[in-house]
Amino acid sequence: MNLPGHLTLAALLALGFALPAMPAAAAELPVVHLTIKAGRFIPDTLVVPANTRFKLQIRNEGPGPEEFESASLRKEKVLAEGAQSFLVFQPLKPGTYTFFGEFHPQTAQGRMIAR
Repeated sequence: MNLPGHLTLAALLALGFALPAMPAAAAELPVVHLTIKAGRFIPDTLVVPANTRFKLQIRNEGPGPEEFESASLRKEKVLAEGAQSFLVFQPLKPGTYTFFGEFHPQTAQGRMIAR
């Protein structure tokens, strides 16, 4: 940001120009939890708020790696055994969306219902 010599960032902040508080806004998102264990999603059906941004917190209890993948949601995340991570979803229209785990496609099947 190029400011005249007498207008520094500190001066702008003192005048009330504040930077957006992104971490605080992220902390207010509804959180939905998903566990991956033995090639299965627990729970295998997630109910999420429709028309609302939310955070999906994923934990892989193993054994081995697993992936959360969904073509309809356009999301994927690979987690090593013992890892946890999250995905932030933009507002979903009401409906049912499927997801699966690529490492155990026969047993790692789930669905997300936006209501």
